[in-house]
Amino acid sequence: MACECESQVFSLSGPSFLTAVDWSNSHHKRSVAASLVQGVYALEEDRRRNRQGSDALAPPWWHSFNFRLVQVLVDSHDVSHFGAVFEFVNYPHHHHQAPAAQRPPQYVIAFRGTIPKAGNRKEDFKLDIHLAVNDLQKSSRFQTGLETASQMVQHGTVWLAGHSLGSSLALVVGREMAKSYGVHLETYLFNPPFVSPPIERIKSDKVKLGLRLAGSLVTAGVAAVAGAVAGAGARARDIDPFVALSTWVPYLFINRSDPICSEYAGYFKHREDMEAIGAGRIGRVATKNSVGSILSSREALHLLPSAYLTLNGAAAPSVREAHGICQWWRHDLQLEYKYYQHN
Repeated sequence: MACECESQVFSLSGPSFLTAVDWSNSHHKRSVAASLVQGVYALEEDRRRNRQGSDALAPPWWHSFNFRLVQVLVDSHDVSHFGAVFEFVNYPHHHHQAPAAQRPPQYVIAFRGTIPKAGNRKEDFKLDIHLAVNDLQKSSRFQTGLETASQMVQHGTVWLAGHSLGSSLALVVGREMAKSYGVHLETYLFNPPFVSPPIERIKSDKVKLGLRLAGSLVTAGVAAVAGAVAGAGARARDIDPFVALSTWVPYLFINRSDPICSEYAGYFKHREDMEAIGAGRIGRVATKNSVGSILSSREALHLLPSAYLTLNGAAAPSVREAHGICQWWRHDLQLEYKYYQHN
């Protein structure tokens, strides 16, 4: 499930209050990244409804922040628009002298999430299955996204951004760019799905710790057996993906009321809890693996060594609102910030 804004009209749903972007302001950067993702949702809806020219609702979602659309990413099976590349218009020379954290990106590659409507749901749901079985990198959308990112980094600074299923695409593209090319792209992941039961939504901290501890023991045990079967030679040849990825730190935006992504909050906190109770070694094994990834000999693509975590703890009236993209540009949010760095 992905929840784009109910209204595709920027003046009604978008951050129209953001008339001057301060690129050193994290709220402004988050709002722009989320708006560009919403622009991809609107772009696909324009295509579906054949809205063109002055009738199109998508352009204000990027024009409002001085971006232009330079490429549409099209699914080869259903010809839907699942992503887009935006370029910052007239990138000023003085931005090159500013610190990196205060510059706008020259390009943003944004990915939408699932659209559960006729014409979209078949291919989107196929991708959801790829996500569930941990082989998203085999999808054509991932290949298109990776090729696009590899090309765009040759022309300037690139951000990745995505929501829901689209955030999983952005995450896997960012992982691959970091691991295989040594390129760390600034990445904004809104409501990224965590493929696990949403233990974080349980109210009792003791129950949550007990369930996660049991899960860690099982995962570490399965990893130990798999390692013994593979043999020392195979282990020596393996490169720990967490070491390779540790210096890439994406931004994750999580709503505690969202069962699809809330477990990321528990995932990172559990690493600290395991260290605190003297079980850090078990925790380190468990948090870089899942039982499914071990049995299938695949990386657990949703697990991350490092992250900037932004938590929206406000109660949401529905899962739809908790999972929605529109929440991330509201200027009245009460947010918690956590930084996790893999050692």
